[in-house]
Amino acid sequence: MPIDLSKISTEKVHQAFCELKEFCYLSSDNDFIVITEWSNGEGFDVEISRKNNDQKFSLTHGELEAINFLKKLV
Repeated sequence: MPIDLSKISTEKVHQAFCELKEFCYLSSDNDFIVITEWSNGEGFDVEISRKNNDQKFSLTHGELEAINFLKKLV
């Protein structure tokens, strides 16, 4: 079956990367975090890579706002 190239789109994304060692004394040399904004601008994907545990999750801007609010309460 031929691929219909008219249904394929490409987009540039905004992404930020840093090593966790700069922020967390529990991190190893190769641990890092990457944040990628969704192409629709409504949220972002987070990837945290650690020696023994990688995590990937998505958040809307509202969910991040709620986390930041709750963080101030504890």
